[in-house]
Amino acid sequence: MNYNTIASQESIEKTIQALNEHGIEGLFVQTKEEALEKIKTLIPQGVSVMNGSSRTLEQIGFIEYLKSGTHGWNNLHETIFKEQDPIKQAELRKQSVISDVYLGSVHAISEEGEVVIASASGSQLPHIVFTSQHVIFVVGTQKITPTLEEAITRLKEYVFPLEDKRAKDVGYGGSAISKIVIINSEPKKMGRKVQVIFVNEELGF
Repeated sequence: MNYNTIASQESIEKTIQALNEHGIEGLFVQTKEEALEKIKTLIPQGVSVMNGSSRTLEQIGFIEYLKSGTHGWNNLHETIFKEQDPIKQAELRKQSVISDVYLGSVHAISEEGEVVIASASGSQLPHIVFTSQHVIFVVGTQKITPTLEEAITRLKEYVFPLEDKRAKDVGYGGSAISKIVIINSEPKKMGRKVQVIFVNEELGF
């Protein structure tokens, strides 16, 4: 299977419908520029924002916009990296898991509405599964797969080799699939908002 091919409109619509039925709001935009503008409308001023390491967020211009400080949000990522004391920085990282909003991407989403996310450290997973009240994923439609099985295969055979190479290229010694989260649904009783912005472009791995 070619894992970097943009999904068909039929596949996108099927996936969004499945996500909506599972308590996750699926949204669709055509371009990365529209994705950034959509994010700006979804996050109110004054809230705390944390983001995971994401090639997709870089590609749509979100990281640059976040660093600009023109948004009116409390950028927890910036606060963490400004702290020079390792002990205090570690404490800030722990505190950041209760950010109001968390942004990132995913490694695959099945047409049945199952979201697959892998992590080497697990640092972003508390936000995603429980602690942040509002989670926004930005996802290139090439990450849509017909089934959960193929989503896992995409992660292991396509995404991981690329991420491992990227990590080695920047001097981290490589990556690992240490933890995998599969989101089947978001229970309404939790009162959280989970949104997926699909972008009709190839973004991330």
